[in-house]
Amino acid sequence: MGYLLRILGALVLVLATYNPSGLSYLTWARAAWADSAPFVALAGLILLIGYVIYVRATIRSIGGFGIALVAALVAVLVWIMVDMGWMAANDQTALTWAGLIGVALILGIGLSWSLIRRKLSGQVDTDDVEDQE
Repeated sequence: MGYLLRILGALVLVLATYNPSGLSYLTWARAAWADSAPFVALAGLILLIGYVIYVRATIRSIGGFGIALVAALVAVLVWIMVDMGWMAANDQTALTWAGLIGVALILGIGLSWSLIRRKLSGQVDTDDVEDQE
């Protein structure tokens, strides 16, 4: 359940930043900058803090190669959806949604990877040793 919450958190972070529906930070920031610049800046900093947490954990846990593998997995899944006719290859909105979900999956898996690896292998990361005492 914790893994799903981390992925859901990443999805909220990514989709709150931008999504094709128009209900996102970037859309709001463009429209509200002149009247609400301090609030736009505050919201942007909160999103940035979220990205720093997720990206740093992802890079530390799965690294560049792991990021590339998850991205390739997402790309192949999108390819399968296009090949099966579930998504049109020229539908920019659907491809944007798929890309955003893919980024969220990368970040969510990256944040969860140490826990997943511990469950699969029984090995504890060195960062976790203090928690074992």
